[in-house]
Amino acid sequence: MIANDLKKGMTILYNGEVYEVVDYQHVKPGKGGAFMKTKIKSLKTGTILDVSFRAQEKVEEAFIEKKPLHFNYQDGNIYYFMDENYELIPVEESLIGDKKYYLTEDLECTFWFYSGDIVKIVLPDSVVLEVAHTEPGVKGDTASNVTKPAELETGLTIQVPLFVNTGDKVRVDTRSGEYIERV
Repeated sequence: MIANDLKKGMTILYNGEVYEVVDYQHVKPGKGGAFMKTKIKSLKTGTILDVSFRAQEKVEEAFIEKKPLHFNYQDGNIYYFMDENYELIPVEESLIGDKKYYLTEDLECTFWFYSGDIVKIVLPDSVVLEVAHTEPGVKGDTASNVTKPAELETGLTIQVPLFVNTGDKVRVDTRSGEYIERV
């Protein structure tokens, strides 16, 4: 395909590595040929590059296989996910990173595979987690937007409103790590 066809979310091969197009802009200067200014993110390292392609330059698209897998259990630093054929797939903690704080039993995640290797793990936009520990709210403190720290069942610590107590279930945004609501 040509660079002019690049869109947000597409995956391409650049310098032998798989990148996802994060942002793009078609630029037509008054003098010279048009080009595409892009921000691309490495699916392997997470680094973001600013790259310009000539509009008619050939770009190789990376064909990604997306597969839904369910989190099953953790053993040390290995996390086990199950596919639709009930086959367990071991994934190292280094590939999962901070996403481990959102994993609960039977949570469905989407895995992106390129040439048989996992290149990205996509979690649902939000998950419901139980509050393992938080200090009780101070009675009569009704100032708006007052929060307190709460440790969740997975070890993640977030800021929650004063009315949230130990044992409550809360919805957490997996992209920002912020409290959404009490469930």
